Amino acid sequence: MDEREEDDDEAWLQLRPVEPLPSQCCGSGCSPCVFDLYTRDLARWEAARASKDRSLLRGKASQSCPSKLSPETFLAFRISAIDKLTKDTYHVRFTLPGNGQLGLWPGQHLILRGMVDGLEIQRAYTPISPAGAEGYFEVLIKCYQAGLMSRYVESWRAGDTAFWRGPFGGFCYKPNQYGELLMLAAGTGLAPMVPILHSITDNADDETFVTLVGCFKTFEGIYLKTFLQEQAQFWNIRTFFVLSQENSLEQLPWSYREKTRFGRLGQDLIEELVGSCRRRPFALVCGSAEFTKDVARGLLRAGLAEDSYFLF
Repeated sequence: MDEREEDDDEAWLQLRPVEPLPSQCCGSGCSPCVFDLYTRDLARWEAARASKDRSLLRGKASQSCPSKLSPETFLAFRISAIDKLTKDTYHVRFTLPGNGQLGLWPGQHLILRGMVDGLEIQRAYTPISPAGAEGYFEVLIKCYQAGLMSRYVESWRAGDTAFWRGPFGGFCYKPNQYGELLMLAAGTGLAPMVPILHSITDNADDETFVTLVGCFKTFEGIYLKTFLQEQAQFWNIRTFFVLSQENSLEQLPWSYREKTRFGRLGQDLIEELVGSCRRRPFALVCGSAEFTKDVARGLLRAGLAEDSYFLF
């Protein structure tokens, strides 16, 4: 091999896609995953190298400045406001250019890319803003003491830029698709329920009943209290709360006492909730992996079929 061929091989190697690290996968089953994109780009690179035609790589390059949200390419969005809801949870608003819309179905999620200590990380978050919101979108993010993404999020300030791609998600709400939705959410698992609620109560023609059950540790830890109280004023919306670290109704505001239980969302309560629904419910479940697994098992025991619930 002469010097020119060696230089040419080196140039091609520099163009070879870099395999993602495990931390770059959010683990939420997105399609395409970062590893899917790597496989696609590697095949494109191999074909281009075999034919010695670098123009075959342009398909990848043309994605560098897309004009709208894409599942394959990260886009930059400016942070316009950050509100600290609790000691570890943030409500963040991002600006959309040109007063545009994000283009998600209610309940779909996005992937956030962060960089900490030179390590790229990706996590999934569901916007809580209405699907038709113009000029902005909002997310609810809980931070954890040892979390890499948490370190990245806690460094944010208004005016900073963050990178997102999407949309993803197998549940796309459509008006009057179900007689009643039974929403069972733990902590920030409330997030996908919020835009679905917006969609129902903003549409006078949508007559879907909703029973929302929010599971939190304490009353102070309940997210978006004002929003949930407003939603409960609609004729077709009911809200309930399960608090695992409270034990006194007298410590709660009057408006919460009749709709709050203490402890955990166990089998008896799941059966009671299913039985209290005004129509045969379709259940939506979101929370930790353990919460989701336990609730799914409870729904089956309560008589719901596997095609009568969706696990976010």
